[in-house]
Amino acid sequence: MKGQGMLMGAGAHSVLARLCRKAAGLYADRRGLAAVEFALIAPLLLSMYFVTMEVSQGIEANKKIGRIGSMVADLVTQQTSVTKSALESIMQIGQSSIQPYNRSKPTIIVTAIEITDEDSPKVQVAWSRQMIDGAFSEPYPPKPTKQETTVPTELKIRNTFLIRVESDLAYLPLIAWTAAQKPVLGLAAAFDGISMSETYYLRPRITKTITCTDC
Repeated sequence: MKGQGMLMGAGAHSVLARLCRKAAGLYADRRGLAAVEFALIAPLLLSMYFVTMEVSQGIEANKKIGRIGSMVADLVTQQTSVTKSALESIMQIGQSSIQPYNRSKPTIIVTAIEITDEDSPKVQVAWSRQMIDGAFSEPYPPKPTKQETTVPTELKIRNTFLIRVESDLAYLPLIAWTAAQKPVLGLAAAFDGISMSETYYLRPRITKTITCTDC
C-alpha cells in the first residue's frame, strides 16, 4: 500500500510537471502574437482613421459654406439691379462651389435690406430670394407692407442699404449616408445633420441701392 501511494504521488507530480512545462512553453511561444495584437488594435486604428477623415471633410465643408455666402454677396453687390432669374443663377453658382460634397444641399437666402432715414430708423426688407433643396421661393414677401428685420447694431446706419446672404448646410457625415440617401449604421438616426451656417453683410459696390425689377 505504501509503495502504491508513493507511485501515485510520483505520477501526480509527473503530470503537474508536464503541465507546468507546457504552460511555460505556451508562455514563451510568440508565434501568432502579431496577429493577436493586430486583431486588438485594428478596430481602434480604423475608428481613428474614419474619425480623422470625417473631421477633415467637415472642416472643409464648413469653409465652403462661408465661401458660398461671401461669393453670392459679392456677385449681388456688383449689380445695379437684379431679377429673380439673375438671383437664382447666382445662388446656383454658390451652391456649385460646395462640390464635391453632395450628401445634402445648402440653403441660401439673399435679402436686400434698406434702413430708413429717420430719427429711429426702421430696418426693412426691400426684396428677397431663397433656394432650399434646389427650389426657389420668396422668404419675405414685400406686400402688403415691407417686413422688418434685424441687422447688427454697428450696421444700423440711417439711409443705407445692405445685402445679407445667409448660407446653411445640414452636414451629413459620410459614414451616415449612402448614395440612395438612406441612413446606415444607425448614425443618421442620432442627428438629422450637423448644422453649418454663415451670414454675410455687404453694401452695394456701384449704386446706393440695388433694385429687383420683378421681385
